[in-house]
Amino acid sequence: MRMRHPPSVVFLVFLLALTAAGCRDGDATGAAALVAAQSPAEPTVPLPNKAGSFKFGVLGDFGTGDKPQYELADQMTTLHQRFKYELVVLVGDNLYGSERPQDFAMKFELPYKPLLDGGVKFYASLGNHDAREQRSYKLFNMDGKLYYTFSPKPNVRLFALESTYPTPEQIRWVDTELKASTSDWKIVFFHHPLYSSGDRHGSDLRLREALEPLFLKYNVSVVLTGHDHFYERVKPQKGIVYFVVGSGGQLRKGNIDRESGITAKGFDTDLAFMAAEIAGDEMYFNAISRTGQTIDSGVITRRKATP
Repeated sequence: MRMRHPPSVVFLVFLLALTAAGCRDGDATGAAALVAAQSPAEPTVPLPNKAGSFKFGVLGDFGTGDKPQYELADQMTTLHQRFKYELVVLVGDNLYGSERPQDFAMKFELPYKPLLDGGVKFYASLGNHDAREQRSYKLFNMDGKLYYTFSPKPNVRLFALESTYPTPEQIRWVDTELKASTSDWKIVFFHHPLYSSGDRHGSDLRLREALEPLFLKYNVSVVLTGHDHFYERVKPQKGIVYFVVGSGGQLRKGNIDRESGITAKGFDTDLAFMAAEIAGDEMYFNAISRTGQTIDSGVITRRKATP
């Protein structure tokens, strides 16, 4: 009797042939087709790259001075050549180990030199590994403050917090500043995540209790954090989208708890940074790995105040 191969085997042979063809051609066409065949329900959402939009990057837990950090920094430079983001928000743990002038050079100034030379500004928040004196380091643009706010575009306001020591004074400041802002987009960034599926750290419930009511009350749309050494986009929590981007130089492989139930997309096998673009009521985002793969993408619609 003539044997018939089951459909799954035929499909596997087809994929292998497709990949081999791509390798023979000397480009990534075969690999891209394989990815598309494996996940047709999750096509990459490109950044629109519109004139006049607000373009920015997100990076966290990066300052090691090691080769992988430099390789991810190269991907950030490559993206900037075609997508001119104007600033990068840093979600903490900016330098690991000593913080001498030569350390700032090796762990920050050298890997991101092409971006700094290109006019990209970095706005830092502090993590638990960071000396508080970093607030006076000129290239972190903190102006000597542990927490601060600024508006890069008329319709966007960013709030940098210091989450290691969330003093009552700071919480009152957050309340006051969020309330005073009339910007369409309110985006908060700091180190310790309110929501995370990390086995090592996970969600900071104490911080969530203090901050989440304010984020809800004053219409925050997006929260950017680090601390857990991977990339995670959390399923919207009460209408707010939370990201963990703690994969800029340190990596904790396999650390995402896939049973947490809150992960919309997780990536814990390599380093990654995030690029985003706000155009009108929408924020487009791409998460890009050390090897240049777009490992997550999508569009967020800003929260709007209910009458």
